[in-house]
Amino acid sequence: MRVIPLKERILVKPKAVEEKTAGGIFLPENAQEKTNEGEVVEVGENSPVKKGDKVLFEAFAGTEVKISGVKHLILNSKDIIAKIE
Repeated sequence: MRVIPLKERILVKPKAVEEKTAGGIFLPENAQEKTNEGEVVEVGENSPVKKGDKVLFEAFAGTEVKISGVKHLILNSKDIIAKIE
């Protein structure tokens, strides 16, 4: 399935969250830190980023959606803080 964001929205696949500590202790899902880094999967019109860009976004921004069982975020372009190179 292909999801194409409308207007200035961006579809981002968040970076995987660490499931265990450096000492090897597994963390339950509610104790894992939420990531604010990800990769752009699809972009809408007039987007400041392009597919494949790595970006930082606001901590509690966007709408979480599952596409083919994988978590993604749909963000407004204003929620993108920076591109990572």
